[in-house]
Amino acid sequence: MTTSRRTLLKSMVAGATAAPFSLLAASSTPSACNKPIKAWPPGVEGQRKADLGNGTFLNPIVSGDHPDPTILKDGDDYYMTFSSFYSYPGLIIWHSKDLVNWAPIGPTLTTSLGVIWAVDLCKHDDRYFIYIPADPKGEGWSIYAIWADDIAGPWSEPVNLHIDGCIDPGHIVGEDGKRYLFVNGIRKIRLTDDGLATDGELEMAYDPWRYPSDWIVENFAPEGPKLFRHNDWFYLVTAVGGTAGPVTGHMVIAARSKSIHGPWEHCPHNPLVRTQSEQEPWWSKGHATVVQGPEGDWWMVYHGYENGFRTLGRQTLLEPIEWREDGWFYATGGDLSKPLPKPTRKALSTSGFALSDDFSQNKFGIQWSFHNPRPEEMARVRYGDNALLLSAHGSSPADSAPLTCPVSDRAYEIEVAMTLSDNTNTEAGILSFYNHKAYVGLGFTQKVLKLYQYSEELKWAGRPINNREVRFKLTNNRHVVTYHYSFDNGKTWHLHGTRMEVSGMHHNVFGGFLSLKVALYCTGEGSVTLRDFQYRAIEETL
Repeated sequence: MTTSRRTLLKSMVAGATAAPFSLLAASSTPSACNKPIKAWPPGVEGQRKADLGNGTFLNPIVSGDHPDPTILKDGDDYYMTFSSFYSYPGLIIWHSKDLVNWAPIGPTLTTSLGVIWAVDLCKHDDRYFIYIPADPKGEGWSIYAIWADDIAGPWSEPVNLHIDGCIDPGHIVGEDGKRYLFVNGIRKIRLTDDGLATDGELEMAYDPWRYPSDWIVENFAPEGPKLFRHNDWFYLVTAVGGTAGPVTGHMVIAARSKSIHGPWEHCPHNPLVRTQSEQEPWWSKGHATVVQGPEGDWWMVYHGYENGFRTLGRQTLLEPIEWREDGWFYATGGDLSKPLPKPTRKALSTSGFALSDDFSQNKFGIQWSFHNPRPEEMARVRYGDNALLLSAHGSSPADSAPLTCPVSDRAYEIEVAMTLSDNTNTEAGILSFYNHKAYVGLGFTQKVLKLYQYSEELKWAGRPINNREVRFKLTNNRHVVTYHYSFDNGKTWHLHGTRMEVSGMHHNVFGGFLSLKVALYCTGEGSVTLRDFQYRAIEETL
């Protein structure tokens, strides 16, 4: 870290910590007139972005559902990917030059492996690897590997390493030159030199530091081991305390050793990161990776839930760390509701991408993905003249394998035009969708406009229609979902008489570690043609 940046950081953190905490918390919550402070500058389509344009940034660096970040420094470039869960194509690679501004490159995984949890992205001998915990058949977890000679692909088909019952891999090369994976537990196993098979037995590697028994956590759950080498030491960064549950549970701890085989020494100031109170802007902070910045200083990337917005999933946060004379690193970001100095003031990277889609090109894996698809799910998709034709599947949104689009703002508006095929048994619509047990939205057939709430159709709320074409508008303003519909492509809008409050649609209620997405579905028989999908972030007014 340069002297000027270190001085600026210390002054900013000192200014934050000097103020009473109640005042700090108030700065990130609605004011007395009930209008939230506009903390983030607008990016593409008004989406919030981290770079404030004045040499500072405000977390999150990647907003919306981007949990379990794994980051790779590759020369002057940084690459990152996240858990993709049930979305396919999945495991999108994101790129940055400055650690603050990130944009997607494309997906790496097209073969369905079922639910995908925390992966590890690494590079060895000029080849890129992603190690993937997955349970494709519902018969138990294993670790898979995919590889590429170019970060942009093509990526290989998954190889099963048969590391059964394990999740959260972390790759490291030991002092012996051999490759190892650490997994939840915290256990390790040696790999072959090509990294595509095991070369030994799974064994215990480290008994993690334990927090006081009276701390309010979810469970012990040592997971997410990430390793790196600095000077003469190996450092092991681990998550404990549970991923969700109480906001004070998840945390980051560290250990070090001269050998990859131990013994490991607990960091004397564990935990390095932990949410202390529900008043903080970021909850359940944890699952960290340490990386060197573009100017030689060091940073920690991890995830957290935004206070009051668990529906957005776990978002990606960036915090500076500082090496001290004792050989340990310390988190120095302080109050993450305040701006921090950027890792570099150079304008190096683009940020985000547009979600609006005229369907003139294939954006699967970057924007669109099926929720929990079957192997043949992509056969339901066909592109036409600025249109996407989606064939029907299932009998209702509850078994429809909908087409999902992630969102990252606390208030936004969606529009899309839909035309049903000439089949009276076709139904299509738009949803706020968490999973098949948690969704709300509007649907229609040629004869009826339908309302879905509490994950079921409310038949009494149906309205008779006689139209194959509808344009929907869905607005989510701080968890309040409002619907409009139009039969003349937006010239005349009708406000639906029912709204829905959806703040409870998140992991702590429904499980799955997911987020509330926008989804488009088609069920019954036939197909729906989608046109002119529009996204825009709007001012928070509730």
